[in-house]
Amino acid sequence: MDIRLGTRAGRWVVLTTVLGSGMAMLDSTVVNVALPRIGRDLDADMAVLQWTVNAYMLTLAGLILLGGALGDRFGRRKIFVIGVVWFAVASLLCGLAPNAEILIAARALQGVGGALLTPGSLALIQASFHPDDRARAVGVWSGLGGVGAAVGPFLGGWLVDGPGWRWVFLINVPLAALCVPVALKHVPESRDPKAHGRFDVLGAALAAVALGFVTYALIEAPAGGASFVVIGSAVLGVVLGAVFLYVEKTRTDPMMPLALFASRQFTAINVVTLCVYAAFSGFFFLTALQLQVVVGYSALQAGTALLPTTVLMLFLSARSGELAQRIGPRLPLTVGPLLCATGMLLMLRVGEGASYVADVLPAIVVMGAGMVTLVAPLTATVLASVDTGRAGLASGINNAAARAAGLIAVAALPLLAGMGPDAYRSVAEFGATFRRAMPMCAGVLVLGALIAWLTVRNPRPGACVPRSRVNCAVAAPPLEEPDRAPHAEGGPADHTLRGDL
Repeated sequence: MDIRLGTRAGRWVVLTTVLGSGMAMLDSTVVNVALPRIGRDLDADMAVLQWTVNAYMLTLAGLILLGGALGDRFGRRKIFVIGVVWFAVASLLCGLAPNAEILIAARALQGVGGALLTPGSLALIQASFHPDDRARAVGVWSGLGGVGAAVGPFLGGWLVDGPGWRWVFLINVPLAALCVPVALKHVPESRDPKAHGRFDVLGAALAAVALGFVTYALIEAPAGGASFVVIGSAVLGVVLGAVFLYVEKTRTDPMMPLALFASRQFTAINVVTLCVYAAFSGFFFLTALQLQVVVGYSALQAGTALLPTTVLMLFLSARSGELAQRIGPRLPLTVGPLLCATGMLLMLRVGEGASYVADVLPAIVVMGAGMVTLVAPLTATVLASVDTGRAGLASGINNAAARAAGLIAVAALPLLAGMGPDAYRSVAEFGATFRRAMPMCAGVLVLGALIAWLTVRNPRPGACVPRSRVNCAVAAPPLEEPDRAPHAEGGPADHTLRGDL
């Protein structure tokens, strides 16, 4: 397609992709802030709050690579629209859920919709615009997405404090009602003619089920202890994980080709990603609760308190990427996690009666500075660590790894910190476990920094290192799609036009 950015058709394409990605962006921004109200309204324990977050991440992490492949094969607009509708229907179910069980099931369905929707947003821009306008179109999409991320905490907090937490989900319905007809009328269909109809459904299912069993064991352990069900779930999850690796090794068209990990740089950056995004997910999950349960903030105040991280990412990530191009990724990927670890340790000062300016803000600013330092170089290093024809696939695997790390962190951190089922109802108990959890998150980041320093290598002088063009990657590294290159003869087709938040 050769749509130009300055035309009416170009503006419609940008509007569609921003509306679609904005639904998932809003969801990732505000659900943590809504958790205390959800728990009180549904009379839920800590495990339910964990599943409210993790049910979504579980299906999203397991199916996001498959979602991108489906779009390339059957039509990116078609799969994008299906994803938007699916996400909206699941959001409606979340908003109407009469109990915790239905809410968790609906959140899992939301993740399926997100796996179809999320890869298609940037893919539609890449496939629709003239090559000369693609970079600018991605910049506009990224900038508008960043503005949406900045507005999210205000809107989400206002919804939770005003009409109620259910509107955090219900607001997706009118957004979808606007997005779908615009997409069908104004966005051209596109697909990859080289994509085939064989999909690694078995691999996706094994990954999701393995993660599900491990997550279940970690979340249920505080209440169930070392019971047969808990231990059995953990063992079964590990076994299925091993089966998943075997399937990916033996299939001719795996969703996660293990050959990519022959690159030492690719393996190293994914290990760093696991450490970094496990700590991020644990931090944002517990901090949103700490600010409301212990400090006494409203949902709006809690969401707004975390806003500086988004603002810093929005305005400084591009410059961070440029700096990493000049000096190489090794130093930013070492210093960034250490800054984030410092910010998390500063959160130990945030307790009852804490001052926002003196206690909360310094921690959040240092945390945001660390995220700015490491996110763009991390994404660029992933893209540069494999050959150009597989860079999109490498980025997708890195994104899925980050989401899986966040999933496990949200499940494991309350267990490791000794957080009981009703901890979030008690100021003293939650405050005490929060103070135990933050050093754990900081320790994982220090481990990530050490791994980066020891294993990540700067490119040779004169080598071209891609820059990350997406700013606000809090939940996971942004999915990138570099310019297409011809596939190596005999190599697998690259069906990886994907975009993320």
